[in-house]
Amino acid sequence: QVRLVESGGGLVQAGGSLRLSCAASGSIASFNTMGWHRQAPGKQRELVARITAGGTAVYVDSVKGRFTISRDTAKNMMYLEMNNLKPEDTAVYYCNARWNSDIYWGQGTQVTISS
Repeated sequence: QVRLVESGGGLVQAGGSLRLSCAASGSIASFNTMGWHRQAPGKQRELVARITAGGTAVYVDSVKGRFTISRDTAKNMMYLEMNNLKPEDTAVYYCNARWNSDIYWGQGTQVTISS
């Protein structure tokens, strides 16, 4: 069983930056993909960014050019660098990892952007 723990959330003003981290309890090298999702109040959880084992990243259109996903297999960590934050980025952010048909989720970290 893999445990994922997010950190780095908080309250920032619009235009600010945050860096989210996702720590895995084991090696992330075997994961097919890892990703960040978010869920705003009253809305469905949505994919924000995903990165493959080979390092290919995809982003939802609303964060392209502002967010960067990365992973460090030596540290078993995944990151989401978020710049030029907007109030609509306010949500609980979750990291997840997929190994074949198994999907693991973290508990989430709150990101709140004030206008």
